[in-house]
Amino acid sequence: MALDVREISLLADYFVICSGNSERQINAIIDEVLDKEEENQVEVRRVEGKDGGKWVLIDLGDVIVHVFNASERAFYNLEKLWSDAPLVDLNEWVVA
Repeated sequence: MALDVREISLLADYFVICSGNSERQINAIIDEVLDKEEENQVEVRRVEGKDGGKWVLIDLGDVIVHVFNASERAFYNLEKLWSDAPLVDLNEWVVA
């Protein structure tokens, strides 16, 4: 899921929020995001929380990717916290 936070946050334009069911899945998601950003020459400003594996934040500048384990995602519930932000159709972002 993605949220358009341009009107309500100074942190970024978009938050992408996803989760994995295991540490292996979470690491695979993170690795894929980082690989694709490198392929597309997008600067990765910072990766935080990778060693903990419960909530990893990937700062891409205008886009911040949040990768959670399922229980942490439910606990922090960013979707509710940022409920004023409209949802973004990710199909428009994906290139087949």
